[in-house]
Amino acid sequence: MTTINIAVAGSSGRMGRMLIEAALGGDDTRLAAALEQAGNPYLGKDAGELIGSPCGVKISDDFGKSLAGCDVLIDFTRPEGTLAHLAACRKLGVRMVIGTTGFSDEQKKTIAAAARETAIVLSPNMAVGVNVTFKLAEIAAGILGDDYDVEIIEAHHRHKVDAPSGTALKFGEVVAGALKRDLAQTAVHGRSGVTGERDAKTIGFHAIRGGDIVGEHTVMFAGLGERVEVTVRSGSRMTYATGALRAARFLAGKKTGLYDMFDVLGLK
Repeated sequence: MTTINIAVAGSSGRMGRMLIEAALGGDDTRLAAALEQAGNPYLGKDAGELIGSPCGVKISDDFGKSLAGCDVLIDFTRPEGTLAHLAACRKLGVRMVIGTTGFSDEQKKTIAAAARETAIVLSPNMAVGVNVTFKLAEIAAGILGDDYDVEIIEAHHRHKVDAPSGTALKFGEVVAGALKRDLAQTAVHGRSGVTGERDAKTIGFHAIRGGDIVGEHTVMFAGLGERVEVTVRSGSRMTYATGALRAARFLAGKKTGLYDMFDVLGLK
């Protein structure tokens, strides 16, 4: 069995800790590096101590040095940080699993360009169940068609900084693709005041923020006389971490290319 040497960016955060736990618990994975930004109070500490299991890997802010010898960097941070990490991976030929959300179109182009030099899995949600639900929503939209109005409702914890979530936007993309609509032209984000009658071609987005909700997404297809809802609820960030490791395994042996979780799971 080949061991995959994993590096984790943002290692002291909530998601970073889950990734550390998953990497340390995998039969075919090894935590090779734990990375943080300069000034982080956890620098120099044993990454395993964050989950109560010391492992000998010290948290570092030296990305160039730490990534040497790593196979894959898993990054669930912020767009600007991810792009900086991407530059280091591109230079060293380290593969990347990117779960960061909120990229601009230009930033996505930068990632696509880097994928010509190293292999990347980019997805707004790494959870296997969520990606299966993407596919279910795509199938439902293709069958139900324009006779059903589409509304996407998502809920996350109070600390989430972007809205709607990257996962909600991905649901919008797959539904819009199945309906042959331009999401940029048809998306409606929340409603307030006298909005007039609903445009049948629009796709609505509604974001809820509160408490410690890990992540909940519902795609509602509302027709005349019936309503179809496709819902996925995440109770733990570990689902994202185990999906990210599945993506890391998928990249083994791949030198270049930009992939998503549909590629990883064979859903295309």
